[in-house]
Amino acid sequence: MPRPETPALTVDVVIELVDRPGRPIVLIERRNPPPGYALPGGFVDVGETVEQAARREALEETGLEVSLTRLLGVYSDPARDPRMHTASVVYVGEARGEPRAGDDAARIRITTLDDLPALAFDHARILADYARQRDA
Repeated sequence: MPRPETPALTVDVVIELVDRPGRPIVLIERRNPPPGYALPGGFVDVGETVEQAARREALEETGLEVSLTRLLGVYSDPARDPRMHTASVVYVGEARGEPRAGDDAARIRITTLDDLPALAFDHARILADYARQRDA
């Protein structure tokens, strides 16, 4: 039986900096296309769980050890990533310290929800969902 074609599995993390007033979040400016700011994240490697992938990608892109606190949601709109159909498992996590850009991140931006730059992918939708849950 042929292997079915499925979306690529990805993870993203809304990282709250709990050692700063207001718990700002961490965004990365993407080094590779598509351009723009995004949540730290990436593809799940074969042999790792989505939780492991989320912590790994956060560490690679921000240098922060992240503690995942909850599942925000799963985002799978076929148009969410212009490169291919992806399905992303999105977590909220906490970290302390000074983030630094690494791996696919050209720069780090620490921001509040009322000062967001233009975002890549469907990350504006993800952060809108996060804002609703955070304010609840």
